[in-house]
Amino acid sequence: VRVYTSLSAAYDATVTNRHDVIVLDGSTSHTLTAMLSITKNRIHFIGLEWLLGVKKRYGQSSKVVIGVTTATANVAMIKNTGTRNSFRGIKFDSGDTLTQGVTCFAEGGEYTYFENCEFYKSTHLNSDTAAELLLNGDSAQFKDCTLGDLVNTTVSTAKRPVIRLAREIITGKVCRDVRFDGCEILRKAANVAARLVYSAGATDVERRLVFNDCLFVAAKLGAAAPAEAIGGASAQTEGQILLHNCSAYNITKWSTLTGVVGTMPTADASMDTVAVQAA
Repeated sequence: VRVYTSLSAAYDATVTNRHDVIVLDGSTSHTLTAMLSITKNRIHFIGLEWLLGVKKRYGQSSKVVIGVTTATANVAMIKNTGTRNSFRGIKFDSGDTLTQGVTCFAEGGEYTYFENCEFYKSTHLNSDTAAELLLNGDSAQFKDCTLGDLVNTTVSTAKRPVIRLAREIITGKVCRDVRFDGCEILRKAANVAARLVYSAGATDVERRLVFNDCLFVAAKLGAAAPAEAIGGASAQTEGQILLHNCSAYNITKWSTLTGVVGTMPTADASMDTVAVQAA
């Protein structure tokens, strides 16, 4: 066991592919002064209270934060492109107002695992390219996480998604075979154009993006109810966004985007059970 005074110093000390573990204490914020680029493999970041059995969807005491930065390379607070890294019991909180710093967490790794993490970004509320999560990951899994918030209001006319799908914003990376289980996606909207998930192109999803047992919530105190939970500029041609046992609140409809598929139970007279029909 070695003790470090900053998250970046702890990460620098890890060795790729050795399953090194970084435990973040919960008594103070872990402040970054520049984007943390995670390129090593099989590194595990764990909040201390998560190790003690306190497993929250939001308000974790182990918090990584970033303020205003100046280098144009700081496109996110954290950018992960490693393989089989994991994050548990951590709140990621970006307050960066840098023009380029539009993302809290940019995920472009392979088989990354997130559990009981919160993703929060209080800035760039008027930008359609900003988001709590830029999702370019291959086979990433999110369990019992919270993304977005019900406090900060998006600026009028802005889509400002919580989850942004845009192929190869991280070079060579795309959202492929990603799933969310038991997660909450939150937004306080100022206009009906706001979206909780937004896809800019027809090939932003490969194979599948699954939301299972997830809640999509727009704040009751928002100035408007989003017209759609999931929106996009083009029909998906290389994959589907699949919704299973999900619920949406204060949102007019799920989506009009071709490639977004939900399920609904329907009775089949020839069977004793209930079939599942695509809707």
